[in-house]
Amino acid sequence: MRAGDATELARLQGRVTALDRAWQLETERHRAQGTSASFLGPEALPWDRFARRVRLADTARRCLAELDRRDPETGQWLRAYVEGVNEGLAAPDAPLSPASDLSPASDLSPASDLSPASAPSPASAPSPASAPSPSPGSSPSLGSSPSLGSSPSLGSSPSPGPTGAPGPTAAPGCAAAPEFARVALTPGRWEPWTPLAVWLSTHILFAGFPAKLWRERVVECLGRDAVGLFAADGPGTSGSNGWLVAGERTVTGQAVIAGDPHRFIEDPGVYQQIRLSCPEFDVVGIAVPGVPGIAHFGHTGSVAWAITNAMADYQDLYREQLRRTGAGVEALGPDGVWHRAARHTETVEVAGEDPVEVEVIETDRGPVIIGGPEGLEDGVSEPGAPPVAVALRYPPRVTGDLGFGALLPLLRARRVADVDRALDLWAEPVNVVQAADTEGGTLHRVAGRVPVRAEANRIRPVPAWEPGHDWQGWHESPRAGLTDGIAVMANQRGPAAPLGVEFAAPHRADRIAALLARRERWSAAEMPALHTDTHLASAAALLDHVAALDGLTGPAAGLRGRLLGWDRRMDADSTGAALHAAVRGALVRQLARHPAFARLATPPAYPEVFQPWLALLPRIGYALEHLLTAKELYGVDRPAAVRAALEEVAARPPAGTWGDTHRLAPWRALPPMTPYDEPALSGDHDCVLCTSSVPGLTDLAARGPAARYVWDLARREDSRWVVPFGASGVPDSPHHRDQLPLWLAGDLVPVVTDWDGLRREDVVRDRGTHEETDELEELQEETDV
Repeated sequence: MRAGDATELARLQGRVTALDRAWQLETERHRAQGTSASFLGPEALPWDRFARRVRLADTARRCLAELDRRDPETGQWLRAYVEGVNEGLAAPDAPLSPASDLSPASDLSPASDLSPASAPSPASAPSPASAPSPSPGSSPSLGSSPSLGSSPSLGSSPSPGPTGAPGPTAAPGCAAAPEFARVALTPGRWEPWTPLAVWLSTHILFAGFPAKLWRERVVECLGRDAVGLFAADGPGTSGSNGWLVAGERTVTGQAVIAGDPHRFIEDPGVYQQIRLSCPEFDVVGIAVPGVPGIAHFGHTGSVAWAITNAMADYQDLYREQLRRTGAGVEALGPDGVWHRAARHTETVEVAGEDPVEVEVIETDRGPVIIGGPEGLEDGVSEPGAPPVAVALRYPPRVTGDLGFGALLPLLRARRVADVDRALDLWAEPVNVVQAADTEGGTLHRVAGRVPVRAEANRIRPVPAWEPGHDWQGWHESPRAGLTDGIAVMANQRGPAAPLGVEFAAPHRADRIAALLARRERWSAAEMPALHTDTHLASAAALLDHVAALDGLTGPAAGLRGRLLGWDRRMDADSTGAALHAAVRGALVRQLARHPAFARLATPPAYPEVFQPWLALLPRIGYALEHLLTAKELYGVDRPAAVRAALEEVAARPPAGTWGDTHRLAPWRALPPMTPYDEPALSGDHDCVLCTSSVPGLTDLAARGPAARYVWDLARREDSRWVVPFGASGVPDSPHHRDQLPLWLAGDLVPVVTDWDGLRREDVVRDRGTHEETDELEELQEETDV
């Protein structure tokens, strides 16, 4: 799309996103507000409770206020995007309902116990706006999805247009998405802070702070040395591959950047292929629906950039001592004094069930997300220990800054130095960034805000009443160079190593580097072959144990021979890969049943949203390589466990191939009316083609490449990209799943940069009206889509 200036372009981006992704946008808005259970039912309640308690929406409002103060231009640009979203969502038959948006009381309502002393930071005061706290993001629980309950009608009035007049009189975005009718939902109004809330809810679990709860249990049950055994990119982590090949190593003499972000695969997808053009800039890239601009993966023609998860630790958990008083709630501080905490209650509506009251408490550290003055709702405190209460401290709650000030400078970037300066403004999530420009400049750095604090803060929850656990400023962003003209990041210990605790094993990064070393010069067209490499280096730990076994039964000896002759490629049509996965899963279950890990098998009664980080079986599955190669493992007879797993699988071997059980399992807010036959997948967690199952639990893959890209600095039109499904979030659209065959095959779509090469599509929807078709045609002409 293109427009006369950046502000109008933002409005068009919002409007087009609403036309393509109306249901997705509204689902994310409700999740960000903690109101999704009102139409998705009780399965969405755990997230909504967390969203309210962690104060996502209030943090987003703070960040907007701070953005308006520091960078009013970006604030207005953000508002233009929101105006466009509201235009695309507006409908004439969506009157304001008394239940609309189910917003809780204002944070400054008379019912709130709020005092200046209770604010977690002086950066900004709570906003008097009345929306609820935002919600989760791209980390749905393993294998779960919200369910549909009985559905109250949730209406909202049409939003005003850019000048304050009523919005358009047709709603192609809402009318085209059948999910709205299924849950009797009408779109609500997006506020200027909603994109900030969506971004925050998408990334609040991104850094994996619940892993600190797991590490605390490991220390309690096995001792401090055991933390390293389980220090892997576990079940709730998002990752990425990314590589930068400098001009000295390409056939054109210009750099190439390629990679793929690994997230939970969602339908509609978490990424949006887009081009934003105005007289000031012309950028192609991969955007996040609901957020303006192009934050993570972009190409302006003269400079391109991409990110991977730095695996940094920048959120802290504090164990609090709380007590009720006649005036509210107090928390014991590190100065030995009881301080007033902010407190109020909010009501979460639940489709088909009674409303649920949520007590929201915030100490000087941050919002209390687990327990409270009386401890856990369903748990029992240890004898002599205070009732369980855990607060979360996270940077945007402290600073009022999510890093949105970087978005416009990124779009305007012309050289690596411009990208570098823009990223100095970045906050969350913390990423490793690779960039290159047409003048030969390259960049390899960490971007984001990581607090300086005690080492203990990074490992486990720390006592809020003890001194020495406060934040002492921010780390400088580490930087790195290239080696032989190449830089590779795949969530391994790299430039961000001083900032994190749990990193990915080096296998993906080592494999990419080894493949790139096979050729002196590379072209952009050759890069997709790296995306789909299925070699599984981490299989060596298990296969070494298998090779050392003797005295097996006949069937187990035959299985042993087949495993040792396997090429270690996790291809969908491979029987060897299926056998390896079966033995691996059996071994994980064997280890999980061992008495050495018995105490870890029963997690604390923490809220459901944190349970994926606390489950023993996935933790052993992801840490299996460490557990098999450690010098000693708490008395576990590992050869005996491997033998038992081999004999178990030999008695009942898998009948087919890896792809028979390793299939795509995308997350959807609502199950489709007609279930899809989701495809078989190649790859595995430690392959470059990272399609992650949960060994020992399921072979289904909920996480994988949420997009793939190749940015060519020689000719932008030779760049390529692909997403798992398609550009449209509307189930009956021809562009809902049209990229899936390409994604499965490892093929990418050329990035079209010639406006004359674009083909106009006249979209007519049976559920629509004549006005709707006119609206679409008007938009297509306006945006050159």
